[in-house]
Order: sequence, then structure tokens, then C-alpha cells
Amino acid sequence: MKIGIVYTSTTPELIADVNRVVREQLGSEIEVFEQQDPSILADVRAAGYVTGAPAARLIRMFMNAVTEGCDAILNVCSSVGEVADCAQDAARYLGVPIVRIDEDMCREAVRRGTRIGVMATLPTTLAPTCGTVRRVAREMGKAVEITECLVDGAFGLNQEEFRERMLACAEQIKDQVDVIVFAQGSMAYCEAYIAEKTGKVVLSSPRFGAAALKEALVKKGLIA
Repeated sequence: MKIGIVYTSTTPELIADVNRVVREQLGSEIEVFEQQDPSILADVRAAGYVTGAPAARLIRMFMNAVTEGCDAILNVCSSVGEVADCAQDAARYLGVPIVRIDEDMCREAVRRGTRIGVMATLPTTLAPTCGTVRRVAREMGKAVEITECLVDGAFGLNQEEFRERMLACAEQIKDQVDVIVFAQGSMAYCEAYIAEKTGKVVLSSPRFGAAALKEALVKKGLIA
């Protein structure tokens, strides 16, 4: 089996976490075709939304994975999740599912509570993740209240400084929410720490994305 993983961020913590959880789910022998294009996220940040050019580059990476013989594709960036959504019809036709890293995380958040805090370091990730939470809540027949938390100044900090900035912001919203969602996969290494310090359910996307990738391969009949 061969899977494609598409990154728009080259944060070492993110890549390490994704590779670890994917291999935990699918085994160490899985073949991985990895693509990275940080210019996509840079362009989205500069424009404040997903414009045509970076969307086209992302879709090109999806198609590269198909050309390379991948059986499924994991889209890691939440900022461009809607681009993955728009490519799903082509993916179904081609028989190569595109899995969003964050969708099942958002579903789990809605299962866990109705007051959901969404934390992100970038506005361009915060808005799409809140949109995904609202969409899956509607699909699940639940009304939710979302508290947005932009962790200003955290992007690019070292791990210790980042962890403490995350905690300071999480403390500000913890009494308003039932569950906290990390909008960016690169935040995942803080999950247990923030959960312990705040006493809240905290969810990050890599483990959910890996499980969803496995489910997609089960549905194709490639694994049991």
C-alpha cells in the first residue's frame, strides 16, 4: 500500500507527529509519498483567504499522488481543507480518497459537548476550522456554541514558549467551553499538557486524521 501525505507547513513537530500516528495506524511497512509546499500557506496568510493559485497548487499535489500510485491521500493543512472538499468528486472518480486531517476531530468535539473552543495561531486556520465544526454539527443535528481563541504571537515560537502561550490562552476560555479543539496539527504536542493544566477535553488532529486514513483504506478493501 502507498499513501500520499500533503503538507503546506514544514513544522518539524507536525511532520514527526503525522508520520508517527500514520505508522501506528497502518504499520511501519506502509509506503509514503510525501509532498511539501509551504508557499501555499504563505500565500493564504498573505491574502487572508484561499485564492486560486495556492488552491491550484494543492490540487496539483493531490493529482501527483494519484499519478504516483497512492491508494489514499491525507491532506494535513486545515487552512485549505475546503480545497480538499472541492476535490472529493474527482477523488471518488479516481478511486483515491482524500482524507482531511481535521474533520473527524471536529466530529468528536461535537460528540463531546456543545460549547467548543477552537484555538489557532493563524486567522486563516481559525475560520475554516470553526466552519468545519459548524458543518459537522449541522450534519449531526446538534447546535453548538463556538468560542474562538487566536493565540497571537505564538506562530514560530520554540516549543516551551509556544506551550506556555497556548496555556495562557486556554486558561482564558476554559470556563466557557466543554472541549478545546486545536485547529493546527502542529499544536498536537501540547495536547496532553493543556488537557492536564485546564482539566478540559483537548483534541488535536493528527491521530484523528491517521484513523480516518485507515478507515478510507478499509472501505477500499485494502486492509481489514
